[in-house]
Amino acid sequence: MSVTTSFEAERAPAHSSSANLYRAVWRWHFYAGLLVLPFLITLSLTGALYLFKDEIDTIVHADLKRIEAIKNAPQANPSDIIAAALAAVPGTAVKYTTPADPAASTEITVNTADGKRAVYVNTYTGETLGSLPDRGTVMWTIRYLHSLKYFGTFARYFIEIAAGWSILLVATGIYLWWPRKQTGGVITVRGTPRKRVFWRDTHAVTGIFVGFFIVFLAISGMPWSGVWGGKVNEWANGSNFGYPAGVRTDVPMSGERLDEVAKTSWSLEQAKIPVSEGHDHGQHVEQDTAEPTDTSNAISPIGIDQAIARFNGLGLTPGYTVALPSKPTGVYSGSIYPDDLAQQRVIHLDQYSGKPLIDMSYADYGPLGKGLEWGINVHMGQQYGLANQIILAIACLAIILLAISGGIMWWKRRPAGSLGVPPLPQQKNVLRGLLALLAIGGVLFPLVGVSLVIMLALDFVVQRMAKRRSV
Repeated sequence: MSVTTSFEAERAPAHSSSANLYRAVWRWHFYAGLLVLPFLITLSLTGALYLFKDEIDTIVHADLKRIEAIKNAPQANPSDIIAAALAAVPGTAVKYTTPADPAASTEITVNTADGKRAVYVNTYTGETLGSLPDRGTVMWTIRYLHSLKYFGTFARYFIEIAAGWSILLVATGIYLWWPRKQTGGVITVRGTPRKRVFWRDTHAVTGIFVGFFIVFLAISGMPWSGVWGGKVNEWANGSNFGYPAGVRTDVPMSGERLDEVAKTSWSLEQAKIPVSEGHDHGQHVEQDTAEPTDTSNAISPIGIDQAIARFNGLGLTPGYTVALPSKPTGVYSGSIYPDDLAQQRVIHLDQYSGKPLIDMSYADYGPLGKGLEWGINVHMGQQYGLANQIILAIACLAIILLAISGGIMWWKRRPAGSLGVPPLPQQKNVLRGLLALLAIGGVLFPLVGVSLVIMLALDFVVQRMAKRRSV
């Protein structure tokens, strides 16, 4: 996708309608590139690495995550594994992650006075292997860099802005790429790296082949954004429970959200967690006295050993995470989000009876939830295995080439001492029509709309400065 005109368009009469439209599109393609290309390089680099998160984490943290698989050997009791983790890192166990395969360790998340830590324990021997800050692996660091989470909420808004402008970049780029009787630069590259036409063609040809991936990654990444993603999440979850009608019937709900206690799929982040039904059995206190009633019939919690056995019996895929109850009304929340969407599942167990209060899988999601989850799974390189990872990794590298070639081409084209903004169209009504289309995108993506207003103001300043220099 090019930010320069073809030679034929540059020679077109100034009053030509097509030349005016070309100039208008070219100008806003330039502005979109100026805003987005730095983000595209960062997002593509970190995204390409994160596609191989499991493989990289397994290598880097092999001493914590990998153990010797002992054939037919019994595994240590979950309660003993938690006890070993707490002996090494004192605190409160809040999450239990089962091993995904026989050679994987068990991960216990412990809440300490200094924050949460992930403690890794040998699944067979109960030996503690070491610990890291919770989500402190190399790939979690890459993920936070990818989402700009390290730089606060305000910085993350730029992800949404970059995604919206990326779509504009592709749309305007396709228009600029469209063949206009030129002899090259459509699917072939002319010249050598010493010439500007080489970088123009490299940019255009790369852009037309990678444009689909830019749009897909922008749209499928939008659910993580602050404003747009939050609103769509709320809409997708209906009444903010995140469950299809009927699944939660007659199940008492707490005020806690699923995302507050355990990693979950995007469409279920706002899902409320049910409460255990047996928490108040035998524990009532009379209103007019401080003396409790008879507690001889109180129901005891089933404990983590029985909870894990129950989850295994219900068929949760290995590698699932269990959020442990932190209060009498709490539940055991088991969840798994594997590469295969069909195996996504969330089960909430009453901590006293072991009864499944909610058992929901991907098949229970509505059409919107299914579509969003599919997009996210493919975006993360999970849904179609190694092919998914390789294709997106190549696309990420191509996007980096697109950004670099665009920068080099601009640098070679721009006049000395000037920003090199493409000229305004002679017919201003053409520009107004294009801005009207941009405004529609601004309504659909509010932060993009705000950035559009800012870019219009900057464009006005650029025009005034140009007029002053020409006087």
